[in-house]
Amino acid sequence: MKTNLTSQITLNRVSPRYYRPENAFEKSALTRLEKLPTDIFESVDEGSKKIACDIAKTIREKQQTGRNCVLALSGGDSPRVVYSELVRMHKEEGLSFNNVVVFNLYEYYPLAADAINSNLNELKEMLLNHVDIDPANIYSPDTTMPQDSIFEHCAEYEQKIKEVGGIDIVLLGIGRLGNVGFNEPGSRQNSTTRLILLDSTSHKEASKIFGGVEKTPISSITMGMGTILAAHKIYLMAWGEEKASIIKATVEGEVSDTTPATFLQTHNNTFVVTDLAGADSLTRIKHPWLVTSCDWNEKLIRSAIVWLCQLVNKPILKLTNKDYNENGLSELLALYGSAYNVNIKIFNDFQRTITGWPGGKPNADDTYRPERATPYPKRVVVFSPHPDDDVISMGGTLRRLVEQDHDVHVAYQTSGNIAVGDEEAVRFLHFINGFNQIFNEGDDQVINDKYKEIREFLANKKNGDMDSRDVLTIKGLIRRGEARIACTYNHIPLDHCHFLDLPFYETGKIQKNPISRADVDIVRKLLQEVQPHQIYVAGDLADPHGTHKVCTDAVFAAVDLEKQAGAKWLEDCRIWMYRGAWAEWEIENIEMVVPISPEELRAKRNSILKHQSQMESAPFLGNDDRLFWQRSEARNRGTADLYTQLGLASYEAMEAFVEYVPL
Repeated sequence: MKTNLTSQITLNRVSPRYYRPENAFEKSALTRLEKLPTDIFESVDEGSKKIACDIAKTIREKQQTGRNCVLALSGGDSPRVVYSELVRMHKEEGLSFNNVVVFNLYEYYPLAADAINSNLNELKEMLLNHVDIDPANIYSPDTTMPQDSIFEHCAEYEQKIKEVGGIDIVLLGIGRLGNVGFNEPGSRQNSTTRLILLDSTSHKEASKIFGGVEKTPISSITMGMGTILAAHKIYLMAWGEEKASIIKATVEGEVSDTTPATFLQTHNNTFVVTDLAGADSLTRIKHPWLVTSCDWNEKLIRSAIVWLCQLVNKPILKLTNKDYNENGLSELLALYGSAYNVNIKIFNDFQRTITGWPGGKPNADDTYRPERATPYPKRVVVFSPHPDDDVISMGGTLRRLVEQDHDVHVAYQTSGNIAVGDEEAVRFLHFINGFNQIFNEGDDQVINDKYKEIREFLANKKNGDMDSRDVLTIKGLIRRGEARIACTYNHIPLDHCHFLDLPFYETGKIQKNPISRADVDIVRKLLQEVQPHQIYVAGDLADPHGTHKVCTDAVFAAVDLEKQAGAKWLEDCRIWMYRGAWAEWEIENIEMVVPISPEELRAKRNSILKHQSQMESAPFLGNDDRLFWQRSEARNRGTADLYTQLGLASYEAMEAFVEYVPL
């Protein structure tokens, strides 16, 4: 069973010579705008294994000379695969950590000594508990000390690093604002270990670990930039497209304390390691025509034309030969003969992505339409990772499919229970208890006992505690009720609302289990029952550990099994990927875009607002201060504005899709 098919999706076929140049001369040309050595790999696994091999090599070299290998390690998702590979090498290849000394790069403050969500505890779970390191060789800031002792403690931490001979390798991730460790914007280049107040963005990112902003410590003890820069070797990891813009700023930008990661440019042994998605904004990947001759394909041409339109502030059909020649795109003129020829081709390509009939227009010529006319009506399954992703990401298209008489099913893949605040659960408990008191005179002893038990649990719940199964069940029911109301509002029959409750999600923790056969079988059973002509899935592929990616992997795995089994329904089925409220498909990748009128956009907003538990008090609103409906509308309007700027039809908003073709 293939459970990681999303990792094999390559939307833009980047020529390997852009990230694996054949010789030093070509590499010099490609990387002339880059101020840090940057290695680009095709996948997270490939890049992580390269780092792990380098660390293992250093450990072994030190062992041969009887010296310790000193590592400064960070937590989070970025190094997870590196640590997994090191554990594998320890168990299968005999890599010993008996000469390894580890310094925790940062720690939240204040924290109880037994806090399960500390960075040190995460390092133990990912690496340290699985290798033969001497516990006495693990150093971490003390998170329980009084504030008036912190300065002295940080000085002692610095002294301990000096006593062991300095740091050999620092393993860094990078935050959205260019923070490394918790060296936030404004940090000095020569700063040492210290207490620092978390930037609001970092605080919100950390809230994912602590289950809410209000439960998250507001400060951290972190190694300083000076401490990091004193290390012999530094690796900076960045995976996924959400890190692309900050990697460009770090690698190609000027050194500035507003982006602390740029200080790494002053270190002569720093290496940036990223995957293709993380490197997407680097000039050699995003705009290769500015640094080399190109291997032109249709998507790269689209990307170049959109870039040129925005650069010269012209729609496609007004671009001239001069515009192409003066901005590094003369190769396209040689390829097509004139600006007019390339302009009209790309204009038509974009025009043909627009359709008001996402299920296909019956009795119409579908030669240049993104969806086929027949069969009509179609059976449609919309997979929603959480109980609101359907309306957030494609609420306008969903409503259009229903209005055009297609047989629409919505499959909510997870319960979404951990994304409900305790206050919401208490509110519903009060309702249930009040209902019992008013209409049943309080005679239902089960309700009485459960009400008392759960209220007591929530009252005594501490920071970092997992919810009980009863609380998770109540929170799951809240999300179900909201999803049903939204479906009813969109005229989807309740017997077409499917709550799959995939097992991988039900850990009660932010970190979920890996996808399993049980998850895939649940999805497959629904597909066999409906036998859809269209499937819609989440295409948010940036986060390798995100729920959206796992849910989409479950769908793709089920489809793959059906394909292997020779399922006839699959021969007449298309799969469309949508994106969430925080990002949109790059315009060069869009294959279908559905216009949304002002009235439809208002209806979409109303659908999202049915999910009341996901408004201001939701635990996981992310780094964007806007509510989901606000983000969604901005995204949809942004897509429409871009089409308008290119000289295409002007609409209020648009929802975009990319087709997935089963491998």
